[in-house]
Amino acid sequence: MLIGYARVSTDDQDLRQQRTELREAGCGRVFEEKQSGAKRDRPELSRLMEHLRAEDVLVVTRLDRLARSTRDLLDIA
Repeated sequence: MLIGYARVSTDDQDLRQQRTELREAGCGRVFEEKQSGAKRDRPELSRLMEHLRAEDVLVVTRLDRLARSTRDLLDIA
């Protein structure tokens, strides 16, 4: 299953564009978050990671929506 993750940093920003792109990519489920990427404690990202199975594919519109640094990306992977 394709599973999407959309994140914006502030309440003033909008998730619509990411949501649309993830649905168009075929994501059956999308986890959404309004939280700074600099925060290590992101509840929806944690829920997503618990939800993933070996055969699932995580989809993001841009890598910076998932991780703020290479180290952060490696930790998530």
